[in-house]
Amino acid sequence: MEITTKSWKQNKEYLRELQKFLDRADNIKEKELKEDIIKQMLKCDNLLTELAERAFHDCYKKGYKDSIKKL
Repeated sequence: MEITTKSWKQNKEYLRELQKFLDRADNIKEKELKEDIIKQMLKCDNLLTELAERAFHDCYKKGYKDSIKKL
C-alpha cells in the first residue's frame, strides 16, 4: 500500500488554516515578495507532506511485518 494521493490533507482544519495564510499573503502589496512567500510556504508544505507520507508508509510496513510475525 502506497500513500501518494495526499488525500489525508483534505482535513477541514488544515484547509481553513491554509486559506487563512493565503488570505493574509494576499494583503502583501509587493507582488514579487507575495509570490516568493507563497512559493516558499508551498515548498515547505510539500516537503512536510512527503515526510509525513513516508512516516505513514513506514508505520504501515512495520505494523504489517509485526502482524505477520504473530501468525
